[in-house]
Parts: sequence; C-alpha cells; structure tokens
Amino acid sequence: MNLHLIACHVLWRELCYYASMSPHTFMLTFLRQGLHNTPEKLREQLQETVNAVSQNGDLDAIVLGYGLCCNGLLGLTAGSKRIVAPRAHDCITFLLGSKERYREYFDSHPGTYWYSPGWIETTSMPSRARHDKMLIEYTERFGADDAQYLVEQEMTWQKTYNNAAYVDLGAGGNDRHKQFTRDCAEWLGWGCDLVEGDAGLVRDLLDGRWDDDRFLIVEPGMAIAPTYDEKIITLKDNHSKP
Repeated sequence: MNLHLIACHVLWRELCYYASMSPHTFMLTFLRQGLHNTPEKLREQLQETVNAVSQNGDLDAIVLGYGLCCNGLLGLTAGSKRIVAPRAHDCITFLLGSKERYREYFDSHPGTYWYSPGWIETTSMPSRARHDKMLIEYTERFGADDAQYLVEQEMTWQKTYNNAAYVDLGAGGNDRHKQFTRDCAEWLGWGCDLVEGDAGLVRDLLDGRWDDDRFLIVEPGMAIAPTYDEKIITLKDNHSKP
C-alpha cells in the first residue's frame, strides 16, 4: 500500500524507525508539537493537511500518528481517501502499546508525568534547567525578588505530580534521555520509573493490521466523533445534522 503518515513531531523518532521496517511505502508529514494545547488549531491544521495529501491519486490511505489529543481529532473528516486513526487518548498510548495498558498504569501510578525522547527534545520538561531558565528571564524583566516569587507560582502545578515515568520504543537516544529523566526526578523530589515500551500498536498501524478494537477507519465522507467509552472514537456522517 501507499500510505501517508500525518503525525505529531513528538513521535517522529519512533514512527520513522518503524515505518522503515514496514512493507508499505510512506510519505510523512509531521506537525509541530504542542498543537493539542489549542485543539481547534490542531483540528484545523490536521484537516488542511488531510485535504492536501488526499489529492495524491496513488494514495491508499492516510494514517494518523495522533490520539484523541484533547479532542483535537473530533470532527476531522476524510476527503477522497480513508483515514486510519488509533483508538488512543494521546501519544503515550502509542509508546505503551495499548489504551488498556495506559489505563492500568494511570490507575496504579497517580501523579505520573510522562517523559519520552520526543517530549524531551521538543518541549521544556519539568527540570532544573526549566526552572533556571525561567528564573533568568524573569529576573531580567521584573527583578530578582519578584522573579523568585513568579517562578514559584508557575511551578505550583508540579506539586500535583510525584512520579516521572520514562518510556520509549528503542528508536535511539535512550541512555541520555533516561539519565535526563532520572536527573529531573531527583531534583523535583519525585520517584522515577523506567517503563518498557511496546511497539505493537505502532507497528500494526504502520503495517496495515487495522482491527476494529484498536483502530477506526474513516471512509470518505465520514468524520470522527467521540464515544465517551473505551472505544474513544467512532464515525459520524459528515453530511448529517448534529
């Protein structure tokens, strides 16, 4: 099959690694990390990208390297090509291998903040480096006394976490990312858990093994809607009334 992968840049290492092993042919588009913070913008950019790549007449399907991601997938519509979307809440499901494993870990380890190669490389993770950078910037803008207070206020959300969990799929950079996570956890006073990844979901997405339990196939003219249960997403006729 000829497939076009549209994914968040936070998963670029893992998806490129396993796409190279797939029997299928790929075009790849990675959107910048952080779009899930503004779900409407994520949905807009995804739809624009889907519409553009659908013009490729040789394409068999579009596969998404996105989970539900703060409802950023909801309303996404397939044009002339079908879309394959994993039934996943976010990118950590890709790394753990299933939504069930994600739920199990979430329930048994409340207060976990996830670290991965992509997250470490594309955003400012809770760490001493983040704290120090913020303190320097605020000191320059507001003075030393106010800067310390502002940094402390901005870091209050970190008190809701007590565990740093690192997970990856062995696609490179493991040792330095693991050590970074350990250092962060030590400085924050959190526990640290190195969780073994499971590439099953990623490999099946890229290899075309799309069973209904783990994947939603969106045919042309259909859109993605929520289920509010363990299935996560379902189909909606894009031409029907809400």
